[in-house]
Amino acid sequence: MNVEKLFLDHGALLKGHFLLSSGLHSDRYLQCALVLAQPGAAEALGRELGARCAEKPDLVLSPAMGGLMIGHEVARALGVRHYFTERADGTMVLRRGFALKPGEKVVVVEDVVTTGKSTKEVFELVRAAGAEVAGALSVVDRSEGKSNLGVPYAALWAVSVPAWKPEECPLCKAGVPAVKPGSRTEKKNG
Repeated sequence: MNVEKLFLDHGALLKGHFLLSSGLHSDRYLQCALVLAQPGAAEALGRELGARCAEKPDLVLSPAMGGLMIGHEVARALGVRHYFTERADGTMVLRRGFALKPGEKVVVVEDVVTTGKSTKEVFELVRAAGAEVAGALSVVDRSEGKSNLGVPYAALWAVSVPAWKPEECPLCKAGVPAVKPGSRTEKKNG
């Protein structure tokens, strides 16, 4: 499967000045939602990711918002439940009646991993419930393999996209206005 082609075909590789959920800045943004809005593409990506799962989990868990659709499709491909986490006062939590059982094997599924921060926050929630993190999957790994998640991890597309700390961002220095297309809003960067 050519994931880069899917992104290009659906206008999901954006150019500009972006504030990433990680707090970093970039001149490109991978808008997975534009690809995952296509049911056929979402299903195919979910099947492909599910096939890369080291072992069948009891549950797929995704951070909202980005991991919601792809997590559901991976769970469908694996024939297991899918839950998602949400932020409440800056902390990942389970709501909506979702609860993890001690000993359950959980695979965490994301759309894009940059630093791995959201993914690791979900790991903490899983472990605090007495469940086991069996691995992690994502459509895109934009960390260039640098985000060591500490569990088996697979991505469909490893891509090198520059990202800078705000104080090192050449676009900020040039006065280019930045936009925040992601879903995490609890901190301001500039």
